[in-house]
Amino acid sequence: MKTIKTMLLLIAMVCVAFVIKAEEKKELKYVNALEFRMINKGFDNTLSPYHRLPGYLKDSIMKDKTRAGLWDRGRNCAGLAIRFASNSERIGIRYNLTWNFHMAHMADTGIKGTDLYILNDEGNWEYVNTNRPYKKDSIQTKVYADGLPKEMREYMIYLPLYDGVNWMEIGVDSSAVIQKPILNNPRKEKRVVFYGTSIMQGGCATRTGMVATNMIQRDLNVECINLGFSGEGKMDNYMALAMASIPNVTAFVLDPIPNCTKDMCEKLTYGFVNTLRTLCPNVPIIMVEGPMYSYTKYDKFTKNYLAQKNDAWRKNYEKLKADNPNNLYYVTCEGLSGYDNEGTVDGIHFTDLGFRAYADKLNEILKYIVE
Repeated sequence: MKTIKTMLLLIAMVCVAFVIKAEEKKELKYVNALEFRMINKGFDNTLSPYHRLPGYLKDSIMKDKTRAGLWDRGRNCAGLAIRFASNSERIGIRYNLTWNFHMAHMADTGIKGTDLYILNDEGNWEYVNTNRPYKKDSIQTKVYADGLPKEMREYMIYLPLYDGVNWMEIGVDSSAVIQKPILNNPRKEKRVVFYGTSIMQGGCATRTGMVATNMIQRDLNVECINLGFSGEGKMDNYMALAMASIPNVTAFVLDPIPNCTKDMCEKLTYGFVNTLRTLCPNVPIIMVEGPMYSYTKYDKFTKNYLAQKNDAWRKNYEKLKADNPNNLYYVTCEGLSGYDNEGTVDGIHFTDLGFRAYADKLNEILKYIVE
């Protein structure tokens, strides 16, 4: 009888311990993401920590009501990421979206999702998981993984490409440590600024880690500042002035042609590029031709018009090169989205395959400049 009572007591104790353990497992503590390192951000003087444009530009942009979209695109978080270290077995996320909207040609995981990456034992960034922002509620919550290494590891979370974030918290086990990253990865002293259009911003990557600037950041271990603005990469001079104020720039990559008319390519290119050259004379500038959209193979008018825009861009490059041959590079449109006509979602905006091709082509010249 005594033995049975002892056994029952032991079973009860095990059950209680199991329940306590289960309750502990359910709990995550959430910490403000701003306590850690935000990467790929060009300006500190933004109206919100999650904006991409400096606050002082708002008045300049909003004076022209037709360009108000530029300010809203600057509130998208494209390229921004949070770096941290933790020994938690679980990593979660909780954040509040600014718009929580949907587009017909782009996955919600790319528009307003977030990607978790871990730095593996080989020193490479390895994809872990993505949250699926299916809720109507603008507050998104996700546990990316349960069973991560218990030792201190380095992590990175990419923010939404086409939506904004009002606040964000990172969740870890209640007893775990979460802190600022230990490693300088990406390197703070190496920063590449990308200026362009919806494609540069991330249309239409399936998830946030697959936009070209984030790929290049992982490939080359450099901060990549994404200043791509859907429909708004129109070579405004105030954008060149703002870009010139970004510290520690290793190179500028300019890719605005998809949003520009032939007339704009002819008249604005020289002044826009020359502003950067004058204010940042020692920083290399890479001028990228506009892509020849996949459908132009079967559309004579568009094919001819895109070629005319690239020709105007090229002529300005040659004029700038004649003025000063130093620190000016040119990338043609050949193979920008790949060679098999499978690199776009809608004939224009890139698939993940297209972004990989774009990143690989830019890496050829950026690796030389960065190192």
